Amino acid sequence: MTATSTAPATAGTVVARRNRDPKGGALTALTWIIAVGFFFPVLWMVLTAFKQESQAATKPPTFFFVPTLDQFRAVFDAGIGTPLLNSVFATVVSTLLVLMLGIPAAFALSLRPVRKTQDALFFFISTKMLPIVAAIIPLYVIVGRIGMLDNIWTLVILYTAMNLPIAVWMMRSFFLEVPGELLEAASMDGASLWTSVREVILPIISPGIAATALICVIFSWNEFFFAVNLTAVNAQTTPVALTGFMSGQGLFWAKLSAASVLVALPVVIAGWVAQNKLVRGLSFGAIK
Repeated sequence: MTATSTAPATAGTVVARRNRDPKGGALTALTWIIAVGFFFPVLWMVLTAFKQESQAATKPPTFFFVPTLDQFRAVFDAGIGTPLLNSVFATVVSTLLVLMLGIPAAFALSLRPVRKTQDALFFFISTKMLPIVAAIIPLYVIVGRIGMLDNIWTLVILYTAMNLPIAVWMMRSFFLEVPGELLEAASMDGASLWTSVREVILPIISPGIAATALICVIFSWNEFFFAVNLTAVNAQTTPVALTGFMSGQGLFWAKLSAASVLVALPVVIAGWVAQNKLVRGLSFGAIK
């Protein structure tokens, strides 16, 4: 009874001391100030998207205004819909291909290692060592020769190749956290290798797969260099379309902010939907 009665009092005393600690309060306030400072440009972009163009670049800035959707209508009238669909298609298809190719590769390099596994891993990661700008000329020539310029499938293939090495390395680390005894137990129960992977391994590492998929989505969605050099009109993606709001006539801040909000929204929604699995995936294996 004595231990039970003193424990809450001790905990309450510790909390009270922390609340009275001026250093702790100052650190908390400083953390909030820094967080707001980092987030403020995003908040200002969102606010600017609901302004009239005449209110977007005033000095001093306009803080009080009547929100309007005129800039979003203007962005869609300017043809942002097609680049959005292109980005969605290239991002979703390339991410699915990365998972379809990366999961078996990561499984083979972890729970079922092959000969010279380290050499294979080095080959995967070495493909990220070459600067993209050094490969754009041969890529442009090859794509032009086969008639795939301004084709969305070109971006799908390039995004898959771009994200696959990172995905294999990430998912391999998740597979390594799975005890090999689980596969042995499943095989002793008569389960095939595919059944063991589908029903035993994949549910365990699903947070890691979600984290890998989200990173691939972010990289593909934001990719600019391939898109600006290998597409023109038909396969134009949203990062390239955003540059159209910066013309010789000037910078249209309100329209550019509205377009930026539309471009950022899908990735924000994807991260919000997968936030639980994302946190578990990024910390997978961190605590034994």
